[in-house]
Amino acid sequence: MEKIIGLIDAPFTPFDKNGDINLKPIPEYAALLQRNGLKGVFINGSSGEGYMLTDEERIQLAEAWIKAAPKDFKVIVHVGSCCVRSSRKLAEHAQKIGAWGIGAMAPPFPKINRIEELVKYCEEIAAGAPNLPFYFYHIPAFNNAYLPMVKFLEAVDGRIPNFAGIKYTFESIYEYNQCRLYGNGKFDMLHGQDETILPSLAMGGAKGGIGGTTNYNGRVLTQIIEAWNNGDLERARELQNFAQEVINVICHYRGNIVGGKRIMKLIGLDLGKNRTPFQNLTDEEELAMKAELEAINFFERCNK
Repeated sequence: MEKIIGLIDAPFTPFDKNGDINLKPIPEYAALLQRNGLKGVFINGSSGEGYMLTDEERIQLAEAWIKAAPKDFKVIVHVGSCCVRSSRKLAEHAQKIGAWGIGAMAPPFPKINRIEELVKYCEEIAAGAPNLPFYFYHIPAFNNAYLPMVKFLEAVDGRIPNFAGIKYTFESIYEYNQCRLYGNGKFDMLHGQDETILPSLAMGGAKGGIGGTTNYNGRVLTQIIEAWNNGDLERARELQNFAQEVINVICHYRGNIVGGKRIMKLIGLDLGKNRTPFQNLTDEEELAMKAELEAINFFERCNK
């Protein structure tokens, strides 16, 4: 299977003032991401509040992103759900409309405690789109599925024909690298933490990744990879440190899903507020966050 080179964005879901999905900004959104160096999108995931959307809303969003995608822009559809039948249906739909790939994180309920449970879950979903690459989205902070990923690769190897790899959003660079080395690099290991792109390049030999702060800081994050590829380690360090400064700011404002989504408004693409139970920023918090971003010259370096 083709391995992803470069960074894929995990976009936010636009909502209107009534809290309904708003498809109108998606063409402009897709153009902004491509303009700033992103290679595609991983929609309806954690940044997109995917578990808080109905199946029909997720279907509409997938169709809108496919329609808006520029040439050679990959659209990967997150289809994970607490209901595996819904996941299977969403996978079938993604293949039907021409998505590039699909992915699924472990469900937050019921908690998956064993490798075999996770393999069966992925197997049933992936079978819904047998012609598309399937990625497991490893983000145990969201679902408590703290399972050893090398053991998972051993169990899934040869069992799911369209299994492509893992979106690895966890802190262990060691485990990430061990997964990358498995089977002489057989599977596509997509790095999923924007704060550690440089160490993943240096130790893990990462080629592709999926990020959340890429929505508004993709220019800097893609430049980390460019600097590394050009042998400019000092430049890569400065860019990574700046990316961490941005992350430090959003951590003051309930993280990427809440604070990051409001940054999109500050750079000119208002995607609305978050759905309940997320606690949206107040106007005062927005001004305070803007001031913190101005203090690190964010608006001179962010996505345009």
